[in-house]
Amino acid sequence: MSNVVGIDLGTTNSLVACVRDGVPVVIRDSRGDALVPSVVSFAEDGTVYVGREAQRRLLTETGRTVYSVKRFMGRGVDDVVDEARRLPFRVSGEPGGVIRIGVGDREMTPPEISALVLRELKHRAEAFFREAGEFDFEVDRAVITVPAYFNDAQRTATRDAGRLAGLEVLRIINEPTAASLAYGLEASNRGTIAVYDLGGGTFDISILKVEDGVFQVLATNGDTRLGGDDLDAVLIEQVIGEACGGSAPPPDAVQAIRKAVIQAKQDLSEQDRTEIVVEPTPGMPGGYRATLTRERFEGLIRPLVERTLGPCRQALADAGVAAREIDEVVLVGGSTRVPLVRRAVEDLFGRRPHAELNPDEVVAIGAAVQADILVSGRREMLLLDVTPLSLGIETMGGVVSKLVLRNSTIPATGREMFTTGVDNQTAVDVHVLQGERELAADCRSLARFRLRGIPPMPAGLPRIEVAFQIDANGILSASARELRTGVEQTIDVKPSYGMTDEQVEQMLLDSFEHAEADFDARMLIDARNDAETVAQATEKALRRPDFDDVVAGELAAGELERIREALKALKAVLRGSDRDEILKQTSALNDATQHLAEVVMNRTVRAALAGRNVAEV
Repeated sequence: MSNVVGIDLGTTNSLVACVRDGVPVVIRDSRGDALVPSVVSFAEDGTVYVGREAQRRLLTETGRTVYSVKRFMGRGVDDVVDEARRLPFRVSGEPGGVIRIGVGDREMTPPEISALVLRELKHRAEAFFREAGEFDFEVDRAVITVPAYFNDAQRTATRDAGRLAGLEVLRIINEPTAASLAYGLEASNRGTIAVYDLGGGTFDISILKVEDGVFQVLATNGDTRLGGDDLDAVLIEQVIGEACGGSAPPPDAVQAIRKAVIQAKQDLSEQDRTEIVVEPTPGMPGGYRATLTRERFEGLIRPLVERTLGPCRQALADAGVAAREIDEVVLVGGSTRVPLVRRAVEDLFGRRPHAELNPDEVVAIGAAVQADILVSGRREMLLLDVTPLSLGIETMGGVVSKLVLRNSTIPATGREMFTTGVDNQTAVDVHVLQGERELAADCRSLARFRLRGIPPMPAGLPRIEVAFQIDANGILSASARELRTGVEQTIDVKPSYGMTDEQVEQMLLDSFEHAEADFDARMLIDARNDAETVAQATEKALRRPDFDDVVAGELAAGELERIREALKALKAVLRGSDRDEILKQTSALNDATQHLAEVVMNRTVRAALAGRNVAEV
């Protein structure tokens, strides 16, 4: 027999949950602890420690212990140079390739290390089922959550980690999405929900519409470089400045400070003041002790908390709803226990946020609900997720034609008709792009492929349908098909390890900042494309073998000269940047060639019908 679980694979902590008798249950260890620290430690004798024991070894085996590996999933070594300098373990790799993490004489990829955490969760779940008397159950399937802004490389890396852990990953779902499912178990009302998720390493905000058990994600946004770790870092820098005079302490001292700071942060969620106590270590033999008030702490972290509000406002704008129209606000992530965070959320949305469900556990609960839906066929609750960035292809002039728009519900499809731009063209290059800008050069290149075997035809005659298919995991496949012949080419868009998390956010920010300039640039390119089409059609007509007959018999005196002058005037401005002048000269050439077009069309039709009777036509 087999069983399926939901897993929250977190930056700081991970959890596993399942549905028992219709009720989601977070699986705990023998001490009642649900959290498995996402920490892995490698002893010199080859023993591998995961979870609490590995976390304890951060102080004693700093260089052999790996934490926050989720931040490296699906990224390249060039993207993490700054972070790597602050870490006690080695981070290496070829430019543009997969990161390798070195511990002692071992080197492992981030998915391999995450797989060790997943395997620990798998074993915990299997122990739970054995204790329940279900000795035949093996956990071999899972739904795993990721931040909403994980790109395709990061999602694929997460799936790889699951496979390495011996799990079939049924679905990769967004963490805020999972939280909405968990919250839906408790809510019977319809309305609009904001899911505010401030975890250890990332921040996400999702706006969801809930009606009759259907959860539709209207918009997502976030900051992939902001989380509880960053709140800790502010305090760590403060302590280092006071205890070490600003000089860099050794790794063992940093970990001792980190442990003390986290404890102080947790204390200040319940009380107005606490002491930061750093026990003596070889790197800091005198230790450190100081009082920290909640007021002082909030002053230090206020800029970080306020950074979360910008993505919230943008998500509201994308969803087309005002803050006052939000019916419920759900808090997710351990960092939402910080009182300043809760006040900021309440002030923004104008209502007290829900925290009835444990913010550390709500994502795992939602993942378990999704897993149960997938294997049981229950459809009382349905989730409609969205894609965070638009997808399209490059067209003539380097502009982007978007087939699937940002915040489209997935699974999703998009298709559009294209044609050739050159006579007798037998192949078409398809360039798949991701991003919000109008020009291909400003978007992320995902893939290129070529549709071959198009029969030679005049430009504009082939009918080429380009289609995108995004599956429930957000993985894209693209195809191109010439409809007249049935020639087709399909590609699964493979992730490119090395895209940074910041690029996803920057794509959105750039699209807003450069919206007007991008629009102007696109309109100029479109005007040039239209002008070139008109100019090429005119030149083609002027080169017809029978053109002398046309001129002699059907064009008025001076008409040909006006056409050539209009064509020359259009070519003179075609490469310029004055869009209005290009449009003006294009219109002038259109007007000048209107009679010529009629004459050419009539002669073409007469030639096509010559010698044929009505029945044949």
